[in-house]
Amino acid sequence: MTINANTVSHVDAVVVGAGFAGLYMLHTLRDKLDLEAAVFEAADDVGGTWYWNRYPGARCDISSYHYSFSFSEEIQQEWSWSEKYAAQPEILAYLGFVADRLNLRQDINFETRVISSDYDEASQRWTIKTNKGHTVICKYYISGVGTLSYAANPEFEGKDSFKGEVYSTSSWPHHGVDFTGKTVGIVGTGASAIQAIPLIAQEAKHLTVFQRTPNYATPLQNGPMDEQEAHAIKANYGEFRREARAALAGVPFPKMRESILKESPEEVEKHLESCWEEGGFSLWLGSYGDILFDEKANKVAAEFVRKKIRARVKDPRTADLLCPDYLYGTKRQPCETNYFETYNRDNVSLVDIKSNPIRRITERGLELDNGDGYVFDCLIYSTGFDAFTGPLFNLNLKGRKGVSLREHWSEGPRTNLGIMSHGFPNFFMITGPQSPSVLFNMPLGIEQHVEWIADVIRYMEDNGLESIEPEKAKEDDWREMVEGIANSTLMPKTNTWYTGSNIPGKPRSFMVYLGGGAAYKQECDEAARNGYDGFILGSADVQREAVAS
Repeated sequence: MTINANTVSHVDAVVVGAGFAGLYMLHTLRDKLDLEAAVFEAADDVGGTWYWNRYPGARCDISSYHYSFSFSEEIQQEWSWSEKYAAQPEILAYLGFVADRLNLRQDINFETRVISSDYDEASQRWTIKTNKGHTVICKYYISGVGTLSYAANPEFEGKDSFKGEVYSTSSWPHHGVDFTGKTVGIVGTGASAIQAIPLIAQEAKHLTVFQRTPNYATPLQNGPMDEQEAHAIKANYGEFRREARAALAGVPFPKMRESILKESPEEVEKHLESCWEEGGFSLWLGSYGDILFDEKANKVAAEFVRKKIRARVKDPRTADLLCPDYLYGTKRQPCETNYFETYNRDNVSLVDIKSNPIRRITERGLELDNGDGYVFDCLIYSTGFDAFTGPLFNLNLKGRKGVSLREHWSEGPRTNLGIMSHGFPNFFMITGPQSPSVLFNMPLGIEQHVEWIADVIRYMEDNGLESIEPEKAKEDDWREMVEGIANSTLMPKTNTWYTGSNIPGKPRSFMVYLGGGAAYKQECDEAARNGYDGFILGSADVQREAVAS
């Protein structure tokens, strides 16, 4: 429902965010559970990350028919994708289509940010306040803010002194930007920058790229959607989705082989080349099962990618700077189109800021530690996100006894199933930290979370229960499991945003469940079958006694 400002309103549930998660959660609460729900969204329309990330070249690196909702057969049949990997405008249009098809906009409060979220133990209700003067009291509070929605813009000395145009890939102007005839600097070479740099270089008079850490980017191999393939998917959507949910990452990779070390160098080269040509995540997640577990296997795949980079970049020194020296695939593998060839252009320069960091931003550009100065018309930040926890801390959550979520997570996230946290009753996190989240096909992961949350709410309403939260000890067990699985792989050996290492002062903790979507769903379903084992449920009196004990 839409909420009037400067009044106190009561609803059953509040949802924050109107991307994939918020839209499906609203539909489920309102149309399946018959509850009164309100959604708060900072943007002026639906879309979530696909609303904000409008930089040149922005597109999904999971194939379009996988990166879509499965809950409605009508929506599946009515919507058709134009490209193998959809670009940002098409994904945004798709989410708008879903919102219109389900009549969701009427219950979304746009251009509204949550500024505080407080739990009252006496009433067992959340009080949510917004920047527009709303005060809403609700029983169920659900975050659909996503994992990559809080930008990590570094605080360089003099950051606000630059007199030219300043942009961020995480909140690109809706009117677009014309770089024709302009000198441009871009800080960062992560996934967003790798998509944007080739297109900016085509317009700019000169583009200077400031790189701290190179990436093992592989070709996306995008193209128009094959009509026969699309028809075949729509004719057998049920099996298409079953195979996806059973796959480790929510997308099947039928070329996966057991071990890179058990094949001859010639066989390995041929298979890796086949995955390279297939594109997307085929090389990273679909080539050999041991490259993320065995360092010897990993080195073979890493050198294959480095060899590809060297073959595409003409200048040997530039090629060396673009070749990573850490374990392949332990950072999220970006997908690219003509990224490495861009450095062959006369109007593109690459600057290494790992050995020579940025000292300060100046009125006309920036200065490095060694005193080198650069002058620009435009400066772009593409420096990533405070992933997983940043968007949640931004809600200013205070649970029992006024303890903030930031305090409770001072040594890293503490959850059960990556969905709830002790001391914050009836607060649910869709694709929260310690769930499969970013290493599973997001729309399918979101659906699994929304449906599990809906089942919890239905169970509580049917049984006259007031609140639910994890047992404190269960959080320790879940964290131990998540980190134990991660430590059986090579993933934690590299500092990444999976571990929070990109944010100064953030406690290092691996924040993704790596057991795969199917195994994770079994964990969630088992807890439900056992009467929500690992959670404290009850009326007001029972709840207080359980927490006190």
